[in-house]
This record gives sequence, structure tokens and C-alpha cells, in this order.
Amino acid sequence: MSELRQPEADLQDPVQAQGPVEAQLFGAAGEEAASPSPSSSPVAPSFSAYAESLPQEALTVLMADLVAFLLLKYRAKEPISKAQMLNMVLRDHRDHFPVVFRRASECMQLILGLDVKQVEASNHSYVLVPTLGLTCDAVLTDGPSIPKTGFLVLLLGLILLEDDFVAPEEEVWGALSKVGVCAGRQHYIYGEPRELLTKVWVQEGYVEYRQVPHSDPARYEFLWGPRAHAEASKWQVLEHLLRVNTLDPTSFSSLCAEGVNDEEEGA
Repeated sequence: MSELRQPEADLQDPVQAQGPVEAQLFGAAGEEAASPSPSSSPVAPSFSAYAESLPQEALTVLMADLVAFLLLKYRAKEPISKAQMLNMVLRDHRDHFPVVFRRASECMQLILGLDVKQVEASNHSYVLVPTLGLTCDAVLTDGPSIPKTGFLVLLLGLILLEDDFVAPEEEVWGALSKVGVCAGRQHYIYGEPRELLTKVWVQEGYVEYRQVPHSDPARYEFLWGPRAHAEASKWQVLEHLLRVNTLDPTSFSSLCAEGVNDEEEGA
């Protein structure tokens, strides 16, 4: 099935989505509608144009360092300025700030579920806010925890794609396995996913996990819980997935993991 591609006049070429949600969401009609016309104005320089003078490995390190810095600021509930990012992270690579900042922001949004919002244009000041205003991470923890809003939005989106908005458990795990999340296997960002889906988020009211009526042997299914309905609409979740459909979660998860590890080690 074709995937919808949104034209982007920014600093990075769009990356084709490979996630299970995107593959079902977007059809050929969207791709045709999104195609630029011959008269379109020239796009901004590509990621590779900015990266020529710096090896990819060095750029990846800078991106992971910036993810760690952003996560540290989020946990401290502090705003972030461009000057801080330049002075504390990029230092001798200031010319690469646009692409590093964009890539780190995409990672924060897609994997951790944190949106980078500009609050002051004059001094380039930003804050990090949970995607869609979901508050799931506000109740977690004693001590530092890794934001999991991005994973929750993915789960809610998977449920929406099923008939009557009821997702069989086997379908959910099959889809999640394609982005490296497997039941019973510890994930380096999300922890043990089965406990998160069937206990933590059930207790918090984000999902319902129930036995399929009259199933023998017992089978289970997921639905939106009352808290999900209260904090987000179905359209908001689908709109968010459409917005990030050009991003590849598998390419960002390792980058985010590096940044998380750096932050936990006091980077």
C-alpha cells in the first residue's frame, strides 16, 4: 500500500515511514494529493547538504547529546533556549544546529511523545510538552522515568485502526513487534511492555484490557479507556499519526536510547 508523503521545505529530507500504523493509515490518494506541482518553489537544502562537512557518526553523537539535554530540561521543568543548546551541546558545530535540532525534536516527539514548542521567538526559547496533552507520565514514579507518551499514542492509534475500535491482543503485539516492542522482552526505553499495556495503563484508565466473550481458550482485546477519551479525541490521535507518518520509528529509537543513557549518566 502506498504511503502518504507530505512535502517538507525544511532541513531534512522526509524519511519513509515503516511503522505498522502508518502503513494502514495512508493510501494512494493521499500520496497523489501531497505530490508537489511542477511550479512549486525550490525546497530548502537537504539534510545531506548540511552534513557534508561532518561525518554521519559525529552528527548522530550530537543528536543524542541534544536529546539528553532536552530530556534533562524536561525533567527539571525548565525552558530551553537556543543559546543554551549551542553553548552546552553543539559548541564547535553551531552551523549544524538546524538539522541537529530538527532531528532531536522529531526523536522526542515520535519515541518519547514530547513536543518541542517555541514560547518566545525573540530569544528562541522552547518548552517540552506531552503530545496531545496526555498526562500519563505525570503520575509515574519515584525518581526519574522515561516519558512513554509516544508509545501510548501509538497504542491508541492501533486500537483506532481495528473494527469497532476494539483491537485483538494478538494483532496489537504483532504490530508492535515490527517496531521492536515484544511482549515479555525488556525494551530499552519502554521497559516491560506487557506490564505497561495490561496493568499500568489499565489502572490509569487509558486502556481497557478484557477477555473476548465466550472465547475458549481465553483471548483478550484492547479498547480505549475513560481517561483516553477524556484527554484526547480519536481525531487528535489520527491527526498526530498523519503528521509524523514520514518518520521511521526504528531509525529514531536507537538515537533516543543513546540520549536517554547519556542523560541518566549525567550528561
